[in-house]
Amino acid sequence: MNQQNLADFIWSVADVLRGDFKQSEYGRIILPFTVLRRLECVLEPTREKVAAQYQLFKDSSVDLDLILPGIAGARFYNVTTFSLETVGATDTRANLEEYVAKFSANARQVFEHFGFDNWLARLESANLLFLVAQKFAAIDLHPNAISNHEMGLVFEHLIRKFAESANDTAGEFFTPRDVVRLATTLVFAPDHQALNQEGAIRTVYDCAAGTGGFLSSAIELVKDEWQAPATIVPYAQELNPETYAISVADKLIQQYNTQNIKLGNTLSNDQLPGETFDYCLANPPFGVKWEKVQKQVQEEHKQQGYAGRFGPGLPRVGDGSLLFLMHLLSKRKPVELGGSRMGIVLSGSPLFNGGAGSGESEIRRWILESDWLEAIIALPTDLFYNTGIGTYIWVLSNHKDALRKGKVQLIDASAMHAPMRKSLGSKRKYLSDEQIAEIAKLHEACEEGPNSKLFATTDFGYRRITVERPLRLRFSVTPGKLAAYQATKGADRAEAFAGVQGEFDNLPAFLKSAGIKKLGKGALKAVLSCFGERDANAQPVLDDKGNLQADSDLREFENVPLSQNIDDYFAREVLPHVPDAWIDTGKTDAKDGQVGIVGYEINFNRYFYIYQPPRPLDEIDADLKAVEAEIAALLGEVTA
Repeated sequence: MNQQNLADFIWSVADVLRGDFKQSEYGRIILPFTVLRRLECVLEPTREKVAAQYQLFKDSSVDLDLILPGIAGARFYNVTTFSLETVGATDTRANLEEYVAKFSANARQVFEHFGFDNWLARLESANLLFLVAQKFAAIDLHPNAISNHEMGLVFEHLIRKFAESANDTAGEFFTPRDVVRLATTLVFAPDHQALNQEGAIRTVYDCAAGTGGFLSSAIELVKDEWQAPATIVPYAQELNPETYAISVADKLIQQYNTQNIKLGNTLSNDQLPGETFDYCLANPPFGVKWEKVQKQVQEEHKQQGYAGRFGPGLPRVGDGSLLFLMHLLSKRKPVELGGSRMGIVLSGSPLFNGGAGSGESEIRRWILESDWLEAIIALPTDLFYNTGIGTYIWVLSNHKDALRKGKVQLIDASAMHAPMRKSLGSKRKYLSDEQIAEIAKLHEACEEGPNSKLFATTDFGYRRITVERPLRLRFSVTPGKLAAYQATKGADRAEAFAGVQGEFDNLPAFLKSAGIKKLGKGALKAVLSCFGERDANAQPVLDDKGNLQADSDLREFENVPLSQNIDDYFAREVLPHVPDAWIDTGKTDAKDGQVGIVGYEINFNRYFYIYQPPRPLDEIDADLKAVEAEIAALLGEVTA
């Protein structure tokens, strides 16, 4: 039985729940019972030994947490005499509650986060508790029947079914394993040799852990596939209590310290402050608003600046993806301690959202000018369970190889995929092992090719200059214009304009005709707005200091690549088309003080665009005539 079939079999317990429980509630019962059965199966071989030792030491001052895990052969234990099979048809709820209560604290918390007691009470009220317990008792989840890796896949299938039944988004809880495997390979592969050193200890962290798929994949890659002697120590934080509970249970079974797995909102309450890690992996939710934590995030940005997590800037509230990226970068180890490698899955918007000077652009600027971005891989669409959008894996490192210094590699893997035999939600494609290996080889080679491009970090930067053109107005006085001028705040000497006749293509002549030599700022502004009409053939308007006044309606912006001189670009690209234009030199960058505001964007599609010439007109014309003939034939059949 494969993992999906096993998950389907487990989910069939929902048939018992139908009618007494809402469809959206099935998962809240099935998931904790599945975890309970898995923990029970893991502990079964040592159950009697643990019970005997418990009886021996229960009344002593000995700390049972120091003795019983070793006897159980696990990081957790249970000292009850009950099992799902023996809880009994009477007093079922009391017996199950005692069963759960007799777990060690690290396992007991799993069921607390599931709110298991409440569901036991509701099952009892529906007279279904004993039946559900018996059904789970009959499911074989022993480690010799289903490995930890396979069990992780079962949990993911169950969560997907839970999300579908609750009309929720499964993608918020876990990442497809093919995407996880690719990201893990890209991050870990360059350190293959170091991880094969005896005694090596490396930490891996996921700030949006879900069910812990990234952590499990990293461990499996290093220990199971590479057979490397390095010890991988997992750390994580997760927001959802139920997926957190599954992640904790999974790591308990794998013999890891679950004190490193934290529950809470990563953006508003980092529960691993000051910690740094060798590797970071994450798939934060795509395009999720962060208004719920806006106050905390803004306060940290304002009060701590670069000493905190969000120094470079803040993205728009509608998408918090870049907040997670900055959070991960705050967990980087100093280079002198070995540095860090990171992989994060993001949608397309963090590549280009926000113009020069925006929070998004400043975050990209910080990353690129710090030379931390190693590569971005464009993935196929339809890889995720809850969305078909295009996604990207960002690979970052603060200790790049010499070959990659000052460079960024872009890999277009959007056409590398295989079709799913059966769609799972929006997931219609997957990455095969061969395709994952192919992408990893492209990354490792770091060479130019049809699907791989290399750029200097500055290639993504530009200066946004403000291009102004003179305000040109033609002046005249009409009754309507005069009335508008008189009603304007700051208007002065309206009677002088009443006698002006004709039109004037410049301001001095117009004022002279009214017998006015000078006006205050307010009156001059009123004159321009009330008596002036834009005319490209009129003379430019000068201010009281003799400087050209800019026409805000004609204002434009030019993005000048950082590699180009602004004046040369302006003379080549702008002046031939608008000879009277000039650069507003007052608009300078806040950081370097130079003219033009610096911006960074990564327009991925532009770099891999292949021009497809249109078909010859005679071919198009022939197709149109063929379609017309077909339509005429069909109409003939109808009217015959």
